[in-house]
Amino acid sequence: MEEYDVAVVGGGPAGCRAAEEAAAEKSTVVFESGVNREDRDAAGADSTDAAGLLDYWLELMEIGPEEFDDIPVLQEIESARFRSPEASVEITETGVDSWYQGFGVTFDRVAFDDLLRERAIDAGAEYRLASVRGTRVEDGRHVVESADGDVAADYLVLADGPQRRVTLPTLQRYTSDSRLHEHLGPGNANHIAYQEHRRFPQELFPENSLEFWWGYIPGDTAYPWVFPNDAEVARVGLTMPSDLDLSGYDAAEYPLLTEDDDTVPPGRVYLERLLEQLYPEYSVDDFPLVEDRGKQGGVESYPISSTRPIESPVDADVAVVGGAMAATSAFHEGGYHLAYATGEIAGRCIAEDRLEEYNEEWRNRLGREMKRNVALARLVEGYSPRDYDRLFQVAEDTLHGGWLTKLKALPSVMSLRYRYGGFTDGYLAFTEDDYSYQL
Repeated sequence: MEEYDVAVVGGGPAGCRAAEEAAAEKSTVVFESGVNREDRDAAGADSTDAAGLLDYWLELMEIGPEEFDDIPVLQEIESARFRSPEASVEITETGVDSWYQGFGVTFDRVAFDDLLRERAIDAGAEYRLASVRGTRVEDGRHVVESADGDVAADYLVLADGPQRRVTLPTLQRYTSDSRLHEHLGPGNANHIAYQEHRRFPQELFPENSLEFWWGYIPGDTAYPWVFPNDAEVARVGLTMPSDLDLSGYDAAEYPLLTEDDDTVPPGRVYLERLLEQLYPEYSVDDFPLVEDRGKQGGVESYPISSTRPIESPVDADVAVVGGAMAATSAFHEGGYHLAYATGEIAGRCIAEDRLEEYNEEWRNRLGREMKRNVALARLVEGYSPRDYDRLFQVAEDTLHGGWLTKLKALPSVMSLRYRYGGFTDGYLAFTEDDYSYQL
């Protein structure tokens, strides 16, 4: 059996950042099952989210101006517009301090993932394209069972994303608490995202703006979106619960539902309806798929966490990072910044033989952001399209109205702030104290 100091399961941004940091001091191997994509020359990480970075996210990633030059930026973003059936609000500032003076950027997720893999390899990590069947503990060490052979390691980093095929059974070794599976089981803990790469007519390309439509499709934190990329190509996509019963929803309230919908329409149908409603003078054929992008023919789907984050059983020398720990969020369509940062923190703690500090360190650096994601998602639980109308109108009045309009909106703002504050408590789904380390 081969032996390493550190084994990392998953070669996405969280896994590669962990490997890069750990490899500075430890022998490190990364296992990535690998997927093929139209826009990648060889199999690699499952690089599929909308790939945007807001200004302060760069601060959370500890990326400064010099490191920023390495990011494969596609489009600078000046604002985000949130729309409901009867209201809308445009945000041009995040309100969080950052050295970056713009609102944010979209970037090439595949190219950035490939760059992180190369950085991990350059730091000394070994990167293997091999699926992992599971893990076990043998003679006090973690054993990763892969199609490429078994590997023993002192430290184990779980970075297999929100599907958690390896993470969940591994963590269940350290607890009999059923809450772990309830919070992390993909069937009940994830949303499904679907996106298409489409070329827009030049006059319609949403340059410099992120667009979101809330209350258009049913489901908590379910919404279509458009992210501009390059050369009039945009990612048109949506996120929605993986298992949703339409019987409790009135189709007449949702612009992208019809009375004939007995089940949730496929993502493709939702997006065609969106384009038809937004641009009635055009046909869907005027927005052709860009077939040399995405997983296959310009189309891709992927899971996103929709639960609260968990801590790691660090006393067992295990760190969970990124989507595997539910750091990413369906509320803002992913969380590349949190995957990157949690991987970095875990890898650095391992390199310095202080993994026991990992949970505290990521909470100190990223806890406020994770609380924000959890609180906002909980705030809109059960919202109807009319609720989104009221929410966005209050936001519009507060941000852009005259003084009298702002004054009238104040009670609603105070109520929202009060509810938001209550939802920040208990943002963790599973803590370090909930594990047991008897092997």
